[in-house]
Amino acid sequence: MPTSQPAASPLPEDRATPDDLLHARTGTDVSPEDVVLAAGRDLTPRNLEWARRKLAAEGPAALDKLLP
Repeated sequence: MPTSQPAASPLPEDRATPDDLLHARTGTDVSPEDVVLAAGRDLTPRNLEWARRKLAAEGPAALDKLLP
């Protein structure tokens, strides 16, 4: 008895996203909140201070380093 098989070709949503679409920066300033959230941390005073220091040392690239 034949059974239906799913299509062998991958669906568009199964394809990998190109790197240039993964980065979230839109040319706007990067805030400490952005860095904290990109790192997967909670918005606490301690984490915000960590993000401020990271931004001071690395500039907006600090966010890019945390994102895939």
